[in-house]
Amino acid sequence: MSIRVIVLGDIVGTPGIRAIEQLMPEMRIRYKPDLVIANAENASEGSGLTPIIFKQLRNAGVDGITLGDHCFKRMQIAPTLESESVIIRPANLPLAAKGRRWMALSPAGGANRPKVYVLTVLGRVFATLPADDPFACIETILGQLPEVNPIVIVEVHAEATSEKQAIGWYMDGRAALVFGTHTHVPTADARVLPSGTAYITDLGMTGPYESVIGRRIDRVLSQMTTAMPTPFDVATADVRVCGVLVDIDERSRKATHVERVEMQADLQAPPFV
Repeated sequence: MSIRVIVLGDIVGTPGIRAIEQLMPEMRIRYKPDLVIANAENASEGSGLTPIIFKQLRNAGVDGITLGDHCFKRMQIAPTLESESVIIRPANLPLAAKGRRWMALSPAGGANRPKVYVLTVLGRVFATLPADDPFACIETILGQLPEVNPIVIVEVHAEATSEKQAIGWYMDGRAALVFGTHTHVPTADARVLPSGTAYITDLGMTGPYESVIGRRIDRVLSQMTTAMPTPFDVATADVRVCGVLVDIDERSRKATHVERVEMQADLQAPPFV
């Protein structure tokens, strides 16, 4: 028997939230996932997450929420990080940081099905937010999990494709899925590695694709061509939900299939209008 998980890339602003609200029912019917996980660190106006948006995404059908380097951009999320079991911050931040370092999600279908353990690490190459060694952090977390042979999903929130790939190979055979986020551009390398770990360098984003990684094109071009500061407002056109679907064998705890998921929102239908 397999556990089917959909993981969605960085939700960018209101357009990304609305896309999930609109497309989740169709996604559930088409793909029949047991779990849906999403990175929501850009959900609040393009940077950070608030308790209201957390509840909005949960009500829309997101089972587990991860965060990245913008996890504390909206500090009102701190109590939620402490009280809710289905949201995590990056594990390789200082131990004193608010929030959980990993979460255990229960798939649909009954209490007898194995849990899925999820953790996120920040990359260090080209990074601005100081973080501890992601490799050592992963080893520490694996040693803390309450099962001998758990189903593990690792998110690598990082700038460098090389660092994401390195962690993918490092975890091959020990994680069911390793996926990258943060750069907002979907990559074409979704595959199952030789020892059974599904991998993709970047999921892409859930948000407006007529943009520069989710921000208005004119604003980004203005700043890049003049060096004058300008607000990077979230764009609004060509809104999509992007991520991957992975099938995980319950016995082996390894991936048997992975494929990209990409769905386009209808901007002329609710909740966009």
